[in-house]
Amino acid sequence: MSTVGIRYENPDPRIARIVLARPDTRNAKDTDLLYALNDAFDQAARDDAVKVIILAADGPHFSSGHDMREDLDGAMDGRTTVGTWCGFGCDGAEGYMAREKEIYLGFSERWRNIPKPTIAEVQGKVIAGGLMLVWPCDIVIAAEDAIFADNTVAMGIAGAEFFNHPWELGVRKAKEMLFTSDAVTAADAHRLGMVNHVVPNDELSEFTLTLARRIADQPMFALKLAKESVNTAQDNQGRVNAMQTSFAAHQLCHAHNRIIGGHIIDTSFLTRQQEIARRW
Repeated sequence: MSTVGIRYENPDPRIARIVLARPDTRNAKDTDLLYALNDAFDQAARDDAVKVIILAADGPHFSSGHDMREDLDGAMDGRTTVGTWCGFGCDGAEGYMAREKEIYLGFSERWRNIPKPTIAEVQGKVIAGGLMLVWPCDIVIAAEDAIFADNTVAMGIAGAEFFNHPWELGVRKAKEMLFTSDAVTAADAHRLGMVNHVVPNDELSEFTLTLARRIADQPMFALKLAKESVNTAQDNQGRVNAMQTSFAAHQLCHAHNRIIGGHIIDTSFLTRQQEIARRW
């Protein structure tokens, strides 16, 4: 099991607590961290004693999203991949799309369908790719200072790779979030149904653990089937097909930006990102 940037805990024999442990980067997601996180989810899923999985984060912020400083040359070399996509070293759009298919869309879908209840324990900023760690979880507990933002449209990209926005926020708020790059507060996220509970920061971990223990009192097989039933209901609304379409649009934006400006994002974002961040 890879543990780069991840800490695995058992605060209760029936509960696994997986912690993002890169606070110096605001828990930015690089390739090593994502594979380590996937290993930790696998460990918890395969442990029959574990009934509930908590995803938490060290430091003041849950996740700043993708680690844009990572050198992607060779980032996939030697990986034991979990999906069937291939061609990570191919030129043009092919190799980049393959990587994102595996570690962004692929991992998020995989974690969403873990047959055990999962709870995201969220504080501070959750930006773009950070949403793709929160949204696959079944329940979201937010600290009062939590904010959620997807600034990818400002980057010239049509939304994050795991495009769950309409199901999390509703169509109108999803469009506003994307069109403006403005953040959604914990209180608004709760009002809109994206967050289950909002609690004071100093009560976040204890509240989450108490809820996890209540869930762990339930029969495991019934929990698994209840989760599968709700996920299936959501998928039958067209979520899977919509996700594939939005992922293709995301890749088209990367290719377009490369042609226009030589980079996977709109390079004008680099001069505007501080102004956007000040609004959060």
